[in-house]
Amino acid sequence: MLSIILEVSPLVGNLLATVLTFIYVFGLVALMNFFVTSFGLPQDISRKITHIGAGSIIVFLPLYNDLHWSKYLNILIMVVWLILLIQKGLFANPDDEAVKTMTRTGDRGELLKGPLYFVIMAIICGTLFYKTFSGIVAMTCLAWGDGFAPIIGSRYGKFKYKILSDKSIEGSLSMFIFAFVASIFFVWLIIPSALNINLILITSLVSMFVEGFSPKEIDNILIPITAIAITSFI
Repeated sequence: MLSIILEVSPLVGNLLATVLTFIYVFGLVALMNFFVTSFGLPQDISRKITHIGAGSIIVFLPLYNDLHWSKYLNILIMVVWLILLIQKGLFANPDDEAVKTMTRTGDRGELLKGPLYFVIMAIICGTLFYKTFSGIVAMTCLAWGDGFAPIIGSRYGKFKYKILSDKSIEGSLSMFIFAFVASIFFVWLIIPSALNINLILITSLVSMFVEGFSPKEIDNILIPITAIAITSFI
């Protein structure tokens, strides 16, 4: 944790860790905006890369000192984006960074759906499930599993199916694989003593089915809730 490494108070260390999260998230959005504007990166790809990157913010959790209330500042960047998404979803121009990097079609109203649900779940995981097995697995299933599923499925999916929205077998398998591998990595990184590969396997598998059955946007709520429920009660 930064407070020990830098030999500063827990509050100062946690504040510095929070500054890093701001640099990371705003830098990610700016980078995706650059690629969309300058290199024609498809917005749906930019949206999912932002999705994966934003969920990976939990990589900063080991920097926080858990003995001070300021550990909950880890969600401050998400609270800021909660406000920004509401404001931008209602009033932003089509050339706004968030509209170009976080929407599929360039419709600002999309910011009030999937991205907003994502931020709300991140806030819950960063407070009620701070540095817990449930919170970490929920965020990795949401970020990495649900992030890669549509990227792989839309471009390489040949075996299609539809329940409430269009999906593919390839996309669903990608959801499982990336959720499983990423969950192992992040749990090992943040709370290695809690690593439970069998439970991660079950959670990733069930999350794959939830993603397959979920309508678009709502999966940003259903996937982490499912992961939290499974890891909390099994």
